[in-house]
Amino acid sequence: MTSSSDWVLHPLRVRYQETDRMGVVFHGNYVTWFEIGRTEWIRRAGYAYKNIEERGLLLPVVDLQCKYISPARYDDTLLICTRVLEASPLRVSFQSEVRRVEEELFHANCLSSEAILPGELLVSGGTKHVWVNEQWQPVRLSKSFPELYDLLKS
Repeated sequence: MTSSSDWVLHPLRVRYQETDRMGVVFHGNYVTWFEIGRTEWIRRAGYAYKNIEERGLLLPVVDLQCKYISPARYDDTLLICTRVLEASPLRVSFQSEVRRVEEELFHANCLSSEAILPGELLVSGGTKHVWVNEQWQPVRLSKSFPELYDLLKS
């Protein structure tokens, strides 16, 4: 079980179709990788995004931050690092980093918030979200799914 302050690391190898003519990863792919990181963070915490949505809860992005530091290239081995930054009954924010690592570090792992993340930082940022129902009305997670809320606040 993951606590909200834990980084969840998800391995990803850069595929050819994710690069542009300059041989670097197209900038929009990092946003997709942030989403993969959030999904894997929630899965590692013991929940599946699919099951959360089946309960009538949606989690749209309302803000995105993305700082590009150094480009990833075809066949690089990366770790998508994700953790919860803040959580309230209505909102949740995730912090994300994309890091290039050597082959021997290319595996999923969970690290405490005190640990230094491995590899070279390529992109940092995160997303902010609001909990809504299927009619896109705000929902208090503390009332509609208290177990998940408690985990996010832990």
